Amino acid sequence: MSQDPLVVFMPSGKRGRVPAGTKVLAAARQLGVDLDSVCGGRGICSKCQVSPSFGDFPKLGLTARPDGLSAINAVEERYDRIRGLKEGRRLGCQAEVQGDMVIDVPAESQVHRQVVRKEADARPIVMDPATKLAYVEVEEPDMHEPSGDFQRLVAALQAEWGVGAVTAPLPLMGRLQTALRKGEWKVTVALHKGHRDEAHRIIDIWPGFHEGRLYGLAIDLGSTTIAAHLTDLREGTVKASAGVMNPQIRFGEDLMSRVSYSMMTPGGAAEMTRVVRAALSELAAALAKDGGVAPRDIVEAVIVCNPVMHHLLLGIDPVELGQAPFALATSESLSLDAAELGLTGLAEAARLFLLPCIAGHVGADAAGVALAERPDRAEELTLIVDVGTNAEILLGDRTGVLACSSPTGPAFEGAQISSGQRAAPGAIERVEIDAETKEPRFRVIGSDLWSDEPGFAEAVAATGVTGICGSGIIEAVAEMRMAGLLDSRGLIGSAEATGTPRSEPTGRTHGYLLYDGSADGGARVMVTQGDIRAIQLAKSALYAGARLLMDERGVDEVDKVVLAGAFGAHISPKHAMVLGMIPDVPLEKVVSAGNAAGTGARIALCNVGARAEIELLARQIVKVETAIAPRFQEHFVNANAIPHAVDPFARLRAIAPLPDVNFNAEGGGGRRRGRR
Repeated sequence: MSQDPLVVFMPSGKRGRVPAGTKVLAAARQLGVDLDSVCGGRGICSKCQVSPSFGDFPKLGLTARPDGLSAINAVEERYDRIRGLKEGRRLGCQAEVQGDMVIDVPAESQVHRQVVRKEADARPIVMDPATKLAYVEVEEPDMHEPSGDFQRLVAALQAEWGVGAVTAPLPLMGRLQTALRKGEWKVTVALHKGHRDEAHRIIDIWPGFHEGRLYGLAIDLGSTTIAAHLTDLREGTVKASAGVMNPQIRFGEDLMSRVSYSMMTPGGAAEMTRVVRAALSELAAALAKDGGVAPRDIVEAVIVCNPVMHHLLLGIDPVELGQAPFALATSESLSLDAAELGLTGLAEAARLFLLPCIAGHVGADAAGVALAERPDRAEELTLIVDVGTNAEILLGDRTGVLACSSPTGPAFEGAQISSGQRAAPGAIERVEIDAETKEPRFRVIGSDLWSDEPGFAEAVAATGVTGICGSGIIEAVAEMRMAGLLDSRGLIGSAEATGTPRSEPTGRTHGYLLYDGSADGGARVMVTQGDIRAIQLAKSALYAGARLLMDERGVDEVDKVVLAGAFGAHISPKHAMVLGMIPDVPLEKVVSAGNAAGTGARIALCNVGARAEIELLARQIVKVETAIAPRFQEHFVNANAIPHAVDPFARLRAIAPLPDVNFNAEGGGGRRRGRR
């Protein structure tokens, strides 16, 4: 008695016997193989393309012959003639297994394709979005067996795609009958099913076979800036990215200022909710235009944000977050319709997913960082610092993860800095200062040339040098410290004390002139004593939060530091350590993760299973409250020094000896004691 043909699918290695005459697509589904299909096996979409391999395969225990597959049929010939098939490819929904076979499934035909993240590192995102396309053929109405068009559509989806319960929003019902008749009872639907949903939801419908793509938005709603990525939900690639200032900044630069505004101003919370929703709608519309995508095709959005932004976005007064015990209205993840928030620029029935908040001051943005960086899987004790207006800090390894939030303020993002600006063309982003001559050189966004290189003036002619952004001010302050222009207390020396006329008097203090374009009507970029103080306060809050977590863990050192945040990728580890933003670790153990919170949003957007993972992880993370911790103030005061008043920073001093200078608070005089 002959056995059924043996089929082995590569690269998964899954294998099994199927009856002769079984379609390759059916065999793949039977054996649990990732083989895509949107058209339901009708030879229309070409997503199920496979590459059969022939010959002897001793390790697999079979020989595959050309007659192991059925001959190319009329459907495949038509597809090849009209759209073209790569040489050796077959359509899995048409080719039938006749004998032992080895079938290769190319990457583009896999349901859960791996997409390498461009940000931070090469970890993949496994594609399994909550919203997918499905093509179906619906039975025509019959007056002798009356049923609604929607019921027959649901029956077709259940029969052809194996889905269970199906729902649809009311606006879609208004387009259902037109689409069915225009498509001659063949339609493509966008099916959404969240990780906690019991039923699939139809959120859009197209007549006939729809070959378009679905898109989603991964949004990092920050206190100062809002960043978003328009993402292809099939490939995981980013079509367009953009950022805008959070318009709520006019109600308060930091979170507690906005909570206070809500408390003191009748209707204040509602106004902040209105403006942030309007900003999100405008950003969605701009991204659709930049990416050449119809707003209708943006069917999902995933949002990460801190707790105050979370509540204001949802229309919840954040007053309870301004006082102990800092109670959240809800800490679980949320799935809702974009229309519930009045968001436009997306599909009419688009869905929103908000990651869970970890605690009252540790929000969904920290959850996004945890999902992107997975400190709970780290072998080394890892400190992750998401640098922003409100720093989110994680410390952990496989044995457990701690988290806290620290109010750094907007200085790291260029706000509260005399010449500060957003990271835009013309902004100084890199700085070096010669320790002997005290002369600076710098680079601006939009040019790869340094200011002392030939062609710099021509390269920046269009934008000019307009100011300094967050990464630029961090490097400028660190370079001033290394060049002896700044003492450990953060005081800028006078021209006499520092030996350079770039140290200019500014009332009772001094400033350092980084760039002077006033002769040509341009900007005059100076680092003032006020700028130094703003950076000191911000970095002290950040460092104190990290030390607090280290205290809780019972350690004085960490093994690895990950810098995250919108500009984390642009800060050099050396400058961050000279400034005293992070603990003293080997420089090679300081890495950048870019906008990790935004990456976490992308992961949750592209993989519905990741949403369940982060819900579980968020409940396991232990939150440490900086607002009531006795040692936070002690750590904060010590961290005011640059790099620190008591921590030794021995590794730093080995690679960047810091001048031991001491300037007077008034007049900027003092003595220089040489180098340590």
